[in-house]
Amino acid sequence: MPFDLFLSYKVFHLLFYRRKMVEVTVISSTMVRPENINQTGRQKIHLTPHDLDLLYLFYPQRGLLFHKPDPENSIIPRLMASLSTALEIYFPFAGRLVKVNNHEDDTVSFYIDCDGLGAKFVHAKAESITVNDVLQSHGSVPYFISKFFPANNVQSRDALVSEPLLALQVTEMKDGVFISFGYNHMVADGTCFWKFFHTWSKICLNGSVSNIKPLVLKDWFCDGIDYPVHVPVLEMETLPRWEPSTKERVFHLSKKNILDLKAKANNEIDTNDLKISSLQAVVAYLWLSIIRHSGLNREEETQCNVAADMRPRLNPLLKKECFGNVTNLATATTTVGELLDHGLGWTALQISKSVRSETNESYEVFAKNWVRNVKRPKTSFGSRLANNSLIISSSPRFEVYEHDFGWGKPIAARAGPADGAGGMLVMFRGVEEGSIDVHATLNSSLWSDVLVNLLTNDMVGQ
Repeated sequence: MPFDLFLSYKVFHLLFYRRKMVEVTVISSTMVRPENINQTGRQKIHLTPHDLDLLYLFYPQRGLLFHKPDPENSIIPRLMASLSTALEIYFPFAGRLVKVNNHEDDTVSFYIDCDGLGAKFVHAKAESITVNDVLQSHGSVPYFISKFFPANNVQSRDALVSEPLLALQVTEMKDGVFISFGYNHMVADGTCFWKFFHTWSKICLNGSVSNIKPLVLKDWFCDGIDYPVHVPVLEMETLPRWEPSTKERVFHLSKKNILDLKAKANNEIDTNDLKISSLQAVVAYLWLSIIRHSGLNREEETQCNVAADMRPRLNPLLKKECFGNVTNLATATTTVGELLDHGLGWTALQISKSVRSETNESYEVFAKNWVRNVKRPKTSFGSRLANNSLIISSSPRFEVYEHDFGWGKPIAARAGPADGAGGMLVMFRGVEEGSIDVHATLNSSLWSDVLVNLLTNDMVGQ
């Protein structure tokens, strides 16, 4: 056998062997119920049109990486016991999605039954995987990371049949622990979930629930809409699941990168009436960079969809701590050619305008139109525009590194598999002050190997 052929064979054999040796073994899967089920009652939570529009959305999944605790620290019983207490406070997560068949008008309706049946808790082990295996160089995402998440390929509608509203997984590694979750977006948004996660960690750390206020449920129900909302049965037909080919990467932007991008964007728009935020500048830069290297035709349309918290935008204002799904996507639409011709400042301005357009009026108009002309809940799998577009999820405002279960704070944050069309950019606060980590999942039409250089080149000078 020629030496080069022999060497190629050995390299292939080694890679194949290493992949075979990486195993994530599920030790147990348990339904954890609220500590005092009777106190939660059987409260019924009606779903708004904004909630129902997410029936086909995949569960958002996030995870935090920790160093391994002391071997004498038995973490699984503590995590499960504290989770039970946390679910007593955040009782909707322990409920179930219920469908009602309305035979009188051939429709269906939905609600959350706070029955206390519990959240799924998965305990897994990956004894051959190290922290360094997860934190690969240059932002690479290891192929095994999907096994660290509990709700892969699960949609909101699956909660009608087999899935709880919340699933969590604790994976014990060789020298670390990965705690992940997936939740039904119809019942809550990221703001709610990270508050729940913080409460859970606080209870686990201190063993108590002192100074934790009772849950305040979302009380926004648009005037003129009767609840429960009736949806025609024909609009609820089962849709095929879309599984596009994707690539993942974690982009790290330092505080200096972000300040430079913000300054450049604001200099380009040259106005004192409006200021581009750091996040808008970062999103604009990523949108531009991805589209520039995608090879899309100049005439094709592209969108950037940014999740906006509606609590401070509604009238009357909702309390910061109110529980429920109170987000909406702010959408900026343009053509590839227009995007590339105008550059960073103009792109950031379009994103800023779309976010500012999310108001109490637009939120109510959407709800009333949804009920008046009920269509199948949101799904854009496979459409050309969706394949060319980005969804910006989560927020660097979420304090993901403040969660201490009793053996130290997280050292990294990651997103679970993003199933769907186009690209998903999950924004995390970075470990270093003022930095941002972006976990990107892009389909084949948006991915380019050139994007790897975003981590090494001068970000503003390109």
